[in-house]
Amino acid sequence: MKTAYLFPGQGSQFVEMGKAIYETNPEAMKYFDEANEILGIDLKKIMFEGPEEKLKQTEFTQPAIFLHSVALFKTLNVTPDMVAGHSLGEFSALVACEAVSFEDALKIVRRRGELMQEAGTSNPGTMAAVIGMEDEDVESVCKRATEETDKEVIAANFNSPGQVVISGYVEAVEKAIEIAKEEGVRLAKMLPVSGAFHSSLMQPAYDGLKQQLEELDIKEPKCPIYSNYTAEATTDIEEIRSNVLNQLLNPVRWTQTMINMKEEGAESFVEVGPGKVLQGLVKRTLKDVKISGYQ
Repeated sequence: MKTAYLFPGQGSQFVEMGKAIYETNPEAMKYFDEANEILGIDLKKIMFEGPEEKLKQTEFTQPAIFLHSVALFKTLNVTPDMVAGHSLGEFSALVACEAVSFEDALKIVRRRGELMQEAGTSNPGTMAAVIGMEDEDVESVCKRATEETDKEVIAANFNSPGQVVISGYVEAVEKAIEIAKEEGVRLAKMLPVSGAFHSSLMQPAYDGLKQQLEELDIKEPKCPIYSNYTAEATTDIEEIRSNVLNQLLNPVRWTQTMINMKEEGAESFVEVGPGKVLQGLVKRTLKDVKISGYQ
């Protein structure tokens, strides 16, 4: 039986995240303490004590979720058959399959969070959840809203059948919500985010991260890693490098990733990190698989 390990992305954070494992597991404690030294900030304090508003800032959220996921994974002492991470979680997956070191990935994730927060300020945008509509219909709604406003909105996260997140300029996202409601969507609502992630509005973050990713030391992973950008498995170093950069501007193809993992032998899916978001998405996407999690 093949087991797929999954790592969550932004939105799964909460105050006190990681505190229990830090206090009870010396292996996990080592990673939390190292992270503070590497980054030169008290990330541990922000995670354990908040305040929530600070933890929700992208520049802190991303390294916090990454740290929680990786520290937890390292305590499991397992060898995954395949890995995937949702958006930011792809960096946790890279550490889990030993393609990138903890220290290198942490530095990249911290920079990624800073750049995405800055891009959200320089190119203001937003995201919205669209529930109860086929993927193709959501794409059609976005296309129409883009044409009517002359501003981009795209389907940015294909999370599970009937659950898509759209991303783009505020005016275009609002128009897309309006059109979706006209077409009888079950639910369409704005999300409390600091930018239009996985869209062209993240171009400044892409430009800022490009050189750092080009210089990143990536080794051949110990197991296939499934990319957000392609939804396909790869062990190719340059493909991995390209995929994690391209995911900044392109949709997270999570539904197709889960389907591909199952088709390629995964019978058990384990979420590692804060929250249970990915377990829920697997349940809504796949039948007859085992689902569990560590948080």
